[in-house]
Amino acid sequence: MKIDLLRKLPEHMDTLVLLLDSKSKVDDIDHLPTHFKESIEAYVKKEEFKPEYGKMKSFQTVFKKHVSNIILCGAGVAANLTADKLRRLFADITRSAIRLKASNVYLFPSFAPPIGDTQYGHVLAEAALMTEYKFTKYLSQEKPHAIGSLHLALNVKSTRYINRGIIEGRLYAEVTNLARNLVNEPANVIYPETLAEAAKKAALKYGFSIDVYPMDRIRRLKMEAYLAVGKGSKAEPKLIVMRHMGNPDAKNKTIGLIGKGLTYDSGGYCLKPPQSMLNMKNDMAGSAAVIGAMCAAATLKLKVNIVAVVAACENMISGEAYHTGDLLRTMSGKTIEVINTDAEGRLTLVDAIHYAITKEKVDKILDIATLTGAAVGALGTEITPVVTNDDAWLAKLEAASEFTGEAIWRLPAHESYNELIKSQIADLKNTGGPFAGTITAALFIREFVGNKPWIHLDIAGTALRDKESGMYSVGATGVGVRLITQLLREMA
Repeated sequence: MKIDLLRKLPEHMDTLVLLLDSKSKVDDIDHLPTHFKESIEAYVKKEEFKPEYGKMKSFQTVFKKHVSNIILCGAGVAANLTADKLRRLFADITRSAIRLKASNVYLFPSFAPPIGDTQYGHVLAEAALMTEYKFTKYLSQEKPHAIGSLHLALNVKSTRYINRGIIEGRLYAEVTNLARNLVNEPANVIYPETLAEAAKKAALKYGFSIDVYPMDRIRRLKMEAYLAVGKGSKAEPKLIVMRHMGNPDAKNKTIGLIGKGLTYDSGGYCLKPPQSMLNMKNDMAGSAAVIGAMCAAATLKLKVNIVAVVAACENMISGEAYHTGDLLRTMSGKTIEVINTDAEGRLTLVDAIHYAITKEKVDKILDIATLTGAAVGALGTEITPVVTNDDAWLAKLEAASEFTGEAIWRLPAHESYNELIKSQIADLKNTGGPFAGTITAALFIREFVGNKPWIHLDIAGTALRDKESGMYSVGATGVGVRLITQLLREMA
């Protein structure tokens, strides 16, 4: 979809979207062609349309044998519009235009941008391109309709900042949709080797460096916990290490991003029920998020050093698979008693974190993972739980959340819960029982970060949608890509 800025509307339009605030009167709107104004006035009067926030109506009009779609969208009180409310409006407008099979859409707001011009352009492009996304790669029938172009008609003194925002918003959407594609692929297409190949292609396209370590290198690193998870699968684990050194002269300023890379999770010998297994091709959403964020960071040439690590593998059943009761020695030397083979993600994450700290010398850690079903029970599918040991870094993440609209909520890392992950025969056990599962999983990971500032994002609830809503179609959301990208910009 092409997105650009116009100063004046043409006489003939395929689809006109009029965005009205509560104070707007159609007959007072300048720069609207007379024939459109007359048609809209008549419709508004007949239907008693009131521009309440989110209210939308569409109809058709004819002028000189040209048929045009008209979409009326209510914005409510313009002064009350936040970036996130605008994002939702633009998503609804895009979806409505797709339903009308519009080719060229002209968006005409009746009021000045209520947020900064750059952010306004950003939100528009991001919402339009993310809403248009659908995973249709394997459809043999007719593909869903795609909008050819979206023209924003806005009378501003300078187009510079809105155009800058459009470029940035397009990038955020592009790398998020890249992550969505990876997550939506089935497990017979994306497995450790092909995930590594996809990361290599992204590195070549967007301009960051990458190393992929095979089994022998992983063994030499003594990443026993990670390797144990992957033992049951014929698909060999791959350790993917991505780097963007935007400020090579800076010391003690490297950020580590750790993404869970379970390309399929059967649960191992603690086998999941069939319905729970269905979406386990998506258990690598954390890895997709860090790959997407690396693409954005490299494109934006952020002056910050970033190392992203993905310990990719599958959790399967075979005669080689690890068992409940096994004792594993991690790369750090700490030992773990395996209580549940379906609590595997944290085993891969802690070895990846220790690698990032000791071998890549990262100074801050952010891990992102579809880790616990408890996260869904706690906060549902709209809000990502966060556990952290650093208030200052959390404040930057909260600012990034506010900018991107990716909602987060801090959970308490109460010290008393540490007792729940202690083992009688090892340093730790890999589950903490039936209660506070998201917190105990995070506390398990915290045991391996030392004194480094650390943020943990559990995206088990927010990585997928089972129905269309806002900018999201059914399937992967790409959650974390925009949030982490914006956090990195806050850190640069």
